[in-house]
This record gives sequence, structure tokens and C-alpha cells, in this order.
Amino acid sequence: MALVVDTDVLSFLYKRDTRADLYRPHMSGHMLTISFMTLAEMERWTLAWNWGPRRREHLERYLHRFVFHPTSRILCRKWAEISDIRKRAGRPIGVADAWIAATALHLNVPLVTHNADDYTGIPDLMVISES
Repeated sequence: MALVVDTDVLSFLYKRDTRADLYRPHMSGHMLTISFMTLAEMERWTLAWNWGPRRREHLERYLHRFVFHPTSRILCRKWAEISDIRKRAGRPIGVADAWIAATALHLNVPLVTHNADDYTGIPDLMVISES
């Protein structure tokens, strides 16, 4: 089975944060996918923290462990639906979180996140969280 890994969990894994241990059992033996949005967030971090070429290359090699899911017209529609549902419910969702949720819904797989509250109220979204 495949899983979509949220940026927070990916960050825990990459930085060897002890919170990653909460998610390893859930992810073991599964195909791990990241949204294009998670990749964009990771790229932004390299700029915000002024990472040098060596550290960026290390991240690039690390990310090869994950399947990258690009955007598409269908994914854009899912993003719009999620954003609209949450806005109508009075709980707007962040742009990045909506893209990540849309990826999981589009692929019909669970989302592994440490921020489950960011994804409440999204119909049919399966969330795996230890938060």
C-alpha cells in the first residue's frame, strides 16, 4: 500500500527527530509518496536556512527514497474542493495543507501527519497520526 507523507513527518525523518519513531511502524513496508507541495516546502527551507551545496545535495539524495507526485488538472480540482469544503465549514485550510490532502485523496491513500487537526473535516481523507 502507498502512503502520502506530510512535510512535518518528512522533516522528522530527515532530521532524525525522535518524533519520527512514532511514524516508522506505520510506514514500514509501504510505498512512501510526497506531494509536489512537500518538495516545494523542503526547497524553501534550504533557502530560508541558507543551506550550502553539500547540505542541499544530501537532502536531494534523501528525497530519492520517496515517490514524487506532481500536480495535474485532477489534483487541482481536488485542491479546490478541499479548500471550498473547509472554507464553508468555517475552518479554512492552508494552501500547502490543502495540496497535501488533495494528493492523498487523489491517490486514495492515507496521509501520515503529525498535525491531524490541520486535516479535520475533509471527507474521505484517511489520516494516520500520533499527535
